[in-house]
Amino acid sequence: MSLPLGFAGHSALGFGRRLLGEPGDLIAGELQRRTARQLFRVLGELKGGAMKFGQMLSVFEAALPPEVIGPYRAALTLLQEAAPALPADQVHAVLREELGPDWRDRFSAFEDAPTAAASIGQVHRAVHTDGRTVAVKIQYPGAGEALLGDYARLGRLIRLFSLVTPGLDVEPMLRELRERVAEELDYRLEAEAQQTFADAYRGDEEIVVPGVVAFTRRVLVTEWLEGTPLAAVIREGTQAERDAAGLRYARFLFSGPERAGRLHADPHPGNFRLLPDGRLGVLDFGAVKHLPDGFPPALGSLIRLAQDGDWAAAQELLVREGFVTAGAPLDHDALGAFLLPVATPSAAETYRFTREWLREEVVQAVDLREGGLLRRFNLPPAYVLVNRVVGAATAVLCQLECEIPFRAEAVRWLPGFLPVPAGAREAEATGG
Repeated sequence: MSLPLGFAGHSALGFGRRLLGEPGDLIAGELQRRTARQLFRVLGELKGGAMKFGQMLSVFEAALPPEVIGPYRAALTLLQEAAPALPADQVHAVLREELGPDWRDRFSAFEDAPTAAASIGQVHRAVHTDGRTVAVKIQYPGAGEALLGDYARLGRLIRLFSLVTPGLDVEPMLRELRERVAEELDYRLEAEAQQTFADAYRGDEEIVVPGVVAFTRRVLVTEWLEGTPLAAVIREGTQAERDAAGLRYARFLFSGPERAGRLHADPHPGNFRLLPDGRLGVLDFGAVKHLPDGFPPALGSLIRLAQDGDWAAAQELLVREGFVTAGAPLDHDALGAFLLPVATPSAAETYRFTREWLREEVVQAVDLREGGLLRRFNLPPAYVLVNRVVGAATAVLCQLECEIPFRAEAVRWLPGFLPVPAGAREAEATGG
């Protein structure tokens, strides 16, 4: 459901042709060439959103075969090399505009060279006058206009995807995406969200969220967080480190709605750090979804119904929530291909996430046959960010190749996951 759109469209084309009998190696070669060409073309058109698009793309590396991911890696390398840092004089200009002409009085030291690039800005290390080491995130001038323009371009790609999924109601989904993107451009909203998470997890033995020190619309100053990027743990961490990081990563994403009333909606590995004491540090709260009542109960219920093989009740719930257009009953294989990637990891006490498993599930989920679920699939606006988190987080766990007690997290944090009394099952299935 959450694959990058260009890849998903070409994948569907490939699997459709495979159904017609074309050799797999020819399809794979064509897929590789066409996706590479499209990726370079799209990235070449993007302005403010190029890095954000690249981050979204890299999360799904685990879902792509090695022969296909090569062009993506090459494109992302070129993208990073082609994005020079904002010059110091422009950094200072933004700080003067946002913090005032005496902005230097706020810091006893400020490093002009950025330590990291965010999707719409860059981060500088500094020392606050109170002695704390801080991260100063500065938004690129003109980033707002560029990013919103990029999403208009990406919106056209999403509309093309409706050729594969004719049940997709595109316009409400695009409105939801654009509203969330607009929120990311206002660092005041990000500061409020980050401080809410920092307060909710203060003193936690496993999760650290740096507190907010100062903020304006285009500048955000937070406590500095030192640690090993999750991407480095993915590349070279020991099995114990990957298991520990995976469990904390999943626990944070699961627990956010209940503990903070919000879902961290940008689970890219670059937003997480493994601290020396074993805790997981979390960064970048520009993309969040307010979930004051926790996760939608339908999510936990769908997982449980899939594990029980209760496909009739699962289809009724999918229709009621707006994921599937009403119509003739779907066959069980179609429903299983759609739901089991989400339901399988919590079926047993522990689960080992692997790239191979994810690739197999992606292949099963893309079904263009007339009776396939994909042709009746819709993504309700309320689930856009939830879907993004579920899909991306699963991919990251597969990149980690971790084995964790995933079921316990579902039991603890997902309403609707635990079995309901027999007398209430019918009411649940009919919405009563």
